[in-house]
Amino acid sequence: MVSTRGQSKARLMKQAEKVIDELLDWRDMTSEPNLTQIEECVLKLRKRFGEEMGRETIEAQEAKQLVNGPPCPKCKKEMRYKGQKEVNPQTWVGDVRFERGYYHCAECKVGFFPSG
Repeated sequence: MVSTRGQSKARLMKQAEKVIDELLDWRDMTSEPNLTQIEECVLKLRKRFGEEMGRETIEAQEAKQLVNGPPCPKCKKEMRYKGQKEVNPQTWVGDVRFERGYYHCAECKVGFFPSG
């Protein structure tokens, strides 16, 4: 089921609070950090939060299961739904793991993740 805006916002706010707490904890435990140390910490936290925002947005767009299977790219016959499978695409915001509806053509042995 697709999340409501409020549910997505609550999950993202919780993740943002974790990232902010980590930054403040790091600041409190690191005496006189230099600019490179500050940048490394901030970039690491920014990357992780960016991945969370990407995952939340992708999952909100996802079609869990199409009514009819998509046509096979090779033989054009209807592909069969095989359930949810984890995908981990490389994105500009980093690794974003999520589950996606997966379809398979038994004749051509081709698998497919619809774009949603």
